[in-house]
Amino acid sequence: MAKERIGFLGAGQMAEAIARGIVSAKMAEPSMLIASDPDAARRDLFREMGARAGEDNLAVVKEADTLIIAVKPQTLAELLTQIGSVLREKQRIISICAGVPTTVIEAASKRKLRVVRAMPNLPMRVRMGATALCPGKHATAQDMALAGKIFSAGGRAVEVKEELMDAVTALSGSGPAYFYFLVEVMIEAGVQEGLNPTVARTLAIQTARGAAEMMAAADASPEELRRRVTSKAGTTEAAFKKIEELKVREGLKAAIAAAAARARELGKR
Repeated sequence: MAKERIGFLGAGQMAEAIARGIVSAKMAEPSMLIASDPDAARRDLFREMGARAGEDNLAVVKEADTLIIAVKPQTLAELLTQIGSVLREKQRIISICAGVPTTVIEAASKRKLRVVRAMPNLPMRVRMGATALCPGKHATAQDMALAGKIFSAGGRAVEVKEELMDAVTALSGSGPAYFYFLVEVMIEAGVQEGLNPTVARTLAIQTARGAAEMMAAADASPEELRRRVTSKAGTTEAAFKKIEELKVREGLKAAIAAAAARARELGKR
């Protein structure tokens, strides 16, 4: 892949995370990356990495061997109208647009476009991302392998059926925000109980980090690990009695379902 020219349509935070993963894993030199974005600050950031960046989407499409579409779903239709005529059959196209089926991008051209749909999340910035991939109609095994390599450089990648991608978007795509919210609430509660805000933040973040590492390393399920922390008539049991009373579990499930529904709505635009 060292000679692959990788183009980014959209140079936002997720595109940046992907690009940094590619460079850190030495999959491509920064000079082989090219990006387009209307925001001058985002273009400057890519240039600071050693990539090239500009405002011309067509220039990126014409040059890239692998094209990563990283624009907001709401702007994709306009972009595809602009670039559809210059997309090529030999070109690998990876879309990270939430909710958008591969068929939408394939329909932008009469050519047999090789599209892979990906749903990464922002922890790719620290090489701890979670990404799900699915192939479009004309994507090859080699296309999927390359996409897997790109996203594995920033964490872990798995393949799912396309009909499950909206669920992935709701679970892991939006998932970091749920954890940030939980830690945010833990900090607020700690301060409410008298802790210094800095101490509360340190303890909450380290607790979240340690718990995540234990889940990743253990053979036991999250439910079993939670059971091991919950002593009979202890403090954790008291906490979970209140969680059950307030129906927090049902609320979180409903929140994830709402995110999945929104992903499906975005795909219909």
